[in-house]
Amino acid sequence: MFVDEVEIKLRAGDGGNGCLSFRREKYIPKGGPNGGDGGDGGDVVLLCDQNVGDLIDYKFKPHARAQSGEAGKGSQCHGKNGQDCILKVPSGTVVHNLETGQVATELLGHGDRVILLKGGKGGLGNEHFKSATNQAPRQTIPGTPGEHGVFRFEMKSIAQIGLVGFPNAGKSTLTNLLTATRRKTGPYPFTTLHPKVGAIDYGCGLPMLTIADIPGLVEGAHGNRGLGFRFLRHIERCSLLAFILDMGAEGGRSPMDDYHILLNELECYDPQLLGRPRLLIGNKMDLEGAQGQMEEFCEKFPNISFFPISCATGDGISKLKAAFSSIFHRVSDASA
Repeated sequence: MFVDEVEIKLRAGDGGNGCLSFRREKYIPKGGPNGGDGGDGGDVVLLCDQNVGDLIDYKFKPHARAQSGEAGKGSQCHGKNGQDCILKVPSGTVVHNLETGQVATELLGHGDRVILLKGGKGGLGNEHFKSATNQAPRQTIPGTPGEHGVFRFEMKSIAQIGLVGFPNAGKSTLTNLLTATRRKTGPYPFTTLHPKVGAIDYGCGLPMLTIADIPGLVEGAHGNRGLGFRFLRHIERCSLLAFILDMGAEGGRSPMDDYHILLNELECYDPQLLGRPRLLIGNKMDLEGAQGQMEEFCEKFPNISFFPISCATGDGISKLKAAFSSIFHRVSDASA
């Protein structure tokens, strides 16, 4: 099971109460107030961990709270502070506060640490209230309650290239060829049920590129057809969108129609995605009729970078891999 969105109720620890106590020792006829302070409550802390792949840990545990501080004790003993509640989340997690409707925080890089909810302060014992005119104070201050709230954790993959296409267009096979990931592939739609990020390694000290393979889109995905289009959140941060099209026109579909449908689904999800740099990948060029489909497509869209490949034979893969590096770094330089 892959979980990229959860709702969770969180509560920081309460502060411990201050203690009401008086010194009583043998041979000391006059004691005095010696009540200690309460301990502080623990915080709720979010920690970004690259070893966490999704949010499944919170799917079946939708409640978490930090430890409360201990109450103060006599002999000026302070209560122990409560332990923090540390929640590990994957890179790219956005935290929404459902009570305010605002984005509370966002964790992008490994090791990022955010205190989401502060624990309560410990109360004061009666030793703080002694004075020349109040030698036996009975006043104390209770601990304050910790913060609490209801939040939605939403995971958005961090990748530089987003791979978009219809089911069975060859996205997972292409990801396997370009990266070290091993996605499930098969001659039937919807073999990809959840997003996956892989790294394209160019060797020779060149920087790697990350590519996000998301489940296939179909016409009407914005109306929850197929797997819907909620997985598109995983390409929101991509600098480059790569559309992979079935040039073999299997199933009687037209590559041009597929392209228009994909653009429409992106626009229904977020119109800003259409402003991203994009390139087109024509897969299954080894099939009969693919060459004619490609020529017709390039004639209609002459200004878009088009790369014919065949995942079955490996033709064009190395050229596409080099093009990703060239195009992406050109995009990065332009946006800098």
